[in-house]
Amino acid sequence: MGHSQADKVKSRERILDAAAVQIRELGLDGLSIAELMKSAKLTHGGFYGHFDSRDQLISEALAKALSEGGPESARVGSTNGPRTLKALLNTYLSKAHRDDRSVGCAVAALAGDVARSDRKTREVMTNYLSQYFDKVAQLVEGEHPDESAIAIVCTMVGAVALSRVARDRSISDKILRAAQRSILDLVECREGAEE
Repeated sequence: MGHSQADKVKSRERILDAAAVQIRELGLDGLSIAELMKSAKLTHGGFYGHFDSRDQLISEALAKALSEGGPESARVGSTNGPRTLKALLNTYLSKAHRDDRSVGCAVAALAGDVARSDRKTREVMTNYLSQYFDKVAQLVEGEHPDESAIAIVCTMVGAVALSRVARDRSISDKILRAAQRSILDLVECREGAEE
């Protein structure tokens, strides 16, 4: 008896969910089809019933990881108030975010890998970054919010990536704090230039 279309869609989503976690934890090259299919509770041979190639899986898993780990998922506003840049910084530049790359920002986890990947995969992240910059720009006042947003995102992503590299926890924590102060100084400076 064959699988229904709904079962196939659910299986595909399980594969993508597991792949999104796996690439954030292990990088694009660390993605193992055998381990992935096992974690999705499917057979290794069933992979090609869902994807034409490993590259297609990586592009789609990256898109899923990006959609799950950006500023919109960082709880940048509470139910009691508006979204704010400070709330985004407190969440994004937190120890919890640094320490759990499996659910964190895929840009911080994968930018280096994506830069060395195929055109389609780079295009997925490039398109996402444009949206990411726009969302952050909405949280910024002053002159040139789009330029400020790019600087803010670059600082946040770089800080999280470097804080994950640092073996000394106190240095790692300092990286996160310094990035937050730097961003807040930038915003204050830009807002002051407008007055």
